[in-house]
Amino acid sequence: MRAAIIWNHQLETPLGPMGAAFDGDGYLVRLDFLTENRAITRAELLSKREAQAFGFLKNQLEAYFRGSLRTFNVPHKAAGTDFQRRVWAELECIPFGKTISYLELAKRLGEPKCIRAAGRANGANPISVLIPCHRVIGSDGKLVGYGGGMHRKQALLELEGVLPKHEESPYGWA
Repeated sequence: MRAAIIWNHQLETPLGPMGAAFDGDGYLVRLDFLTENRAITRAELLSKREAQAFGFLKNQLEAYFRGSLRTFNVPHKAAGTDFQRRVWAELECIPFGKTISYLELAKRLGEPKCIRAAGRANGANPISVLIPCHRVIGSDGKLVGYGGGMHRKQALLELEGVLPKHEESPYGWA
C-alpha cells in the first residue's frame, strides 16, 4: 500500500481541483489532479517559503489556463529513479503546443526499445502539467493514458492548440 500524500494546498483549476505539495525548501514535489480516490490531507501550516512557492505556482497555473503562459519556471524536484528523472527531464523539452509519441520519447532517451518503460515513467510523473506528460501520445496520433483522466489530457491539448477546441467546451476556452 502506498503512503498517503500530504497535500499542502488545493488549487482550483478549470479542469478540477489539484493538490500541491512542497518540501521544506519551497520546491514543488507533487502536483496532481485530485479525484475521488485521492483524498486530501492538509499539512497543518505552510512555512513562509512554502506559502510563497504556492502563490507563485498558483499565479503560473492561472496564467497557463488563461492561455498567457507557455513555459513554467516554478522550482520543483521530482523524486524518482534515475531513469524516471531522465524521462521527466525529456518531457520538459517538449514545447507548448507540440506532442511526441511514446516511441519518440524512447528514441530521445537513446533507448528506442524501452517504449513501455518510458510510458510507465511518464505515468509516474509526480508533477502534472509542469512536467508535461500530457504531451505524449500514441504512435498513431491517438490520445492514450493520462493519470488525471483522458478528458483532462484532451482539454490540456485543446488549450495548447494541439487539438481543435470544441464549441461546447466545459472549460471556457472554446
